[in-house]
Amino acid sequence: MSAAGRADGRRSGGTDMNRIIDYLRGTLRLEPSDDDRGAPIRVGLGVAIPSLVLLLLGQQEFIIYAVFGAFCGMYGRGEPHQLRLIHQLQAGLLLLSGVVIGVMLAMLDTPVWGLITIEAFFAGLGSVIADRARLRPGGPFFAIFALGACASVEPLAPPWVPIAISAGAAAFAIVIGFLGWFRTRAWQPGSRRAITPLRGPHALPMIRHAATYAVAVASAGIIGTLIGLDHAYWAMASAAVPLAAAELPGRIARGVHRVLGTFSGLVVTALILWPNPSSVWLAIPVILLQFPTEYLMMRNYGFALTFFTPMILLMTQLAHPIPRSTLIIDRGVETLLGAAVGIAVVLVVGWLGKRRSAKTTAGLRAGGR
Repeated sequence: MSAAGRADGRRSGGTDMNRIIDYLRGTLRLEPSDDDRGAPIRVGLGVAIPSLVLLLLGQQEFIIYAVFGAFCGMYGRGEPHQLRLIHQLQAGLLLLSGVVIGVMLAMLDTPVWGLITIEAFFAGLGSVIADRARLRPGGPFFAIFALGACASVEPLAPPWVPIAISAGAAAFAIVIGFLGWFRTRAWQPGSRRAITPLRGPHALPMIRHAATYAVAVASAGIIGTLIGLDHAYWAMASAAVPLAAAELPGRIARGVHRVLGTFSGLVVTALILWPNPSSVWLAIPVILLQFPTEYLMMRNYGFALTFFTPMILLMTQLAHPIPRSTLIIDRGVETLLGAAVGIAVVLVVGWLGKRRSAKTTAGLRAGGR
């Protein structure tokens, strides 16, 4: 090889290495905080207070339902109070739908293939609802998670009990999110238009996005079941994570964050479970971990998952205890599977989109000639 060729090779290798280093730095970078500094407190209290009430009543096994209802407080961050109220009501209905369906599936002891079919359909429908409402965080991830998690928990009481707990926690979170309005009591412009119509230029992208959710969730569930995972809902939820981002690079980054954040969260979970604590002591981290989760969610998704993962695992452990090693290993495998499926689906969708654009361009050129 000539000296010029060796120099080009070194430059190319150096460029590739710099790209990898830049990507790793981006994965670990904390983005600037937004103007809504009260969000971690609002959301944290929305999760903590209903959970604490259940703990004091000795009903900590129902905390899982309260947490999923309270997650509606995560929506509408940084928005005017009226628009936040609308979005949190919409998110609350979506989350509560996931809880209701999950509870009923658990009550009916639905076979796994039925669960996968229903959850995939729900993912597609939830995508349309989330896109139309322009919810932020985007997509139906938390509702998908709620459906799968609640369906995996053996019935603890008549179905109206967990549903009422979830609805009550959602209502409490929405009230907390709207309390700041009483300082100004002014209707801010722009709060009335909160729905994107499902027609015209918006229709086809929404339908494609919904189909992508359904395919990714169903694929993760099918593969997880075929390889012998007992509860593939974690893989199904993980497959939905990359789809929340708008563009391909962001979707891949979210998938990577999902894996890294979940595995660091599994380490935290293992440390909490190591002394084999009682259910009361397991409930306390669930109550506290939402605060750092919400603080970091907009700044670095992977870091936020370091706290979100143990919170979710511990509350499911309260409702349906399984051996610690099984919990840690299964969730790690399911996360890898789900993230890989989600990234694969977005890559295929991106490739199909490029092919469609190329054909359209070629057709226009041919027509021009």
